[in-house]
Amino acid sequence: QVQLVESGGGLLQAGGSLRLSCAASGGTFASKAMGWFRQAPGKSHEFVATINWSGTSTYYADSVKGRFTISRDNVKKTVYLQMNSLKAEDTAVYYCAARNLASAVRNSGVHLTWDDFDYWGQGTQVTVSS
Repeated sequence: QVQLVESGGGLLQAGGSLRLSCAASGGTFASKAMGWFRQAPGKSHEFVATINWSGTSTYYADSVKGRFTISRDNVKKTVYLQMNSLKAEDTAVYYCAARNLASAVRNSGVHLTWDDFDYWGQGTQVTVSS
């Protein structure tokens, strides 16, 4: 069983930066693709970014491309989400997720969804004021 614990959320003004961390325990972290999702009030879980097992392939939602960067440290068993140039519409609870496969994208090239993952953290709140 894999446990995921997110940290680094907070309240900040538009244009600022924040780095989220997700520490994993249990299971074999290095064999798993990891992802970040977010959920705003009244909305479903939204894909943000995914990274494959080695960190060599990353995928982003169009809404965050060029502003967010996902990375991982397999020694520390941690995945990160660096968020720059934050906007009010980035306000959401951010969730870390892990899947029992190494690929961070579907074979068709379509990005993964919430249901493609097997483990999820409890979430961390990010609030961006305009």
